[in-house]
Order: sequence, then C-alpha cells, then structure tokens
Amino acid sequence: MYLGLGVNHQAKTMSIEQAYNFHLIDDTVSTSGLLNEEQLAELRASGYEAVINLLPRHSKYAIQNEEQIVAAQGVDYIYIPVDFSAPQEEEYSEFVGVMKCWQGRKVLVHCAANYRVSAFYAMYAYEHLGWSASRARAHIESIWQPEEYPPWDQFISGVVPNND
Repeated sequence: MYLGLGVNHQAKTMSIEQAYNFHLIDDTVSTSGLLNEEQLAELRASGYEAVINLLPRHSKYAIQNEEQIVAAQGVDYIYIPVDFSAPQEEEYSEFVGVMKCWQGRKVLVHCAANYRVSAFYAMYAYEHLGWSASRARAHIESIWQPEEYPPWDQFISGVVPNND
C-alpha cells in the first residue's frame, strides 16, 4: 500500500521537517507521514501544541508508544484512526471538528505516508478555508495519486470536485 515508504525508525537526529512527506501548510499547520520517536520527542521544542494522528495503532507503521511520547511533553494528542482501505465520513467529520477547535494553534497532522492526512486536510481546506478545488487537488497530488486508490478517489470527489 505504501510503496517506497522507506522510513528508518532508528534514524539519528532528524528534525520534524525531515519526517516522511512533510509539508508545511502555513505557520500553524504541518502535515506528514511517519515521525520516528526522536522526532516525536521534539514536538514541544518545535512549538507544536497538538498532534493529530490518523494512523490506526494496529498498523505495522505505527509507533506503539506515540501517545505517551507526545503527552509527556504537554502536547495534546488526538487520535482519529482512519482505515486506509475504507475512509469514513464520520472520521472526516471528527477531523473537521478537531481542526476547527485547534485553528490558529500550531498542530502537526500525520499518518503513515501523508496520504490520509493530505486528503482530509485538502477536503477541509476546500470546505472551510476557501481553497479552490484545483488548489486542494494539487495539494493531494503533490504527495500521491488518489485515482490509484478508488475508495479514496471516490471519497475525495464527494467533497472536492475534479475541476473548479
């Protein structure tokens, strides 16, 4: 499913910005794929106030003690597990509520490869932040091609049209 993920969980002294498929959206929102334990331990020092994790704990890519590493720094941890094979409207709705709650504060949203996150964030930005459909689609396609994953292509198209 995540060909080329190539994440080295034992990487030495990598910054958060070096996380897999890291994208700085603006001064307050960053998205990425996996972070290793060292990167997770640097969240507070990097100014993050919350982590929103869309990767299910049972995933082979998940960091099993992620919540503890994040919470030990006084950083809020929000867990919204999204099954990559079957994204659900309820999960997206929960994500929208969390994003609205944390608006204006520095958050990192991640999953395994920034596929789930880029889709959810682009949909949210299209519906709530005034992004055009082409900008939302370009954001997703800068990371992956949802048409290669029909459940996601259909899910995204339910919110973001294929053209403006």
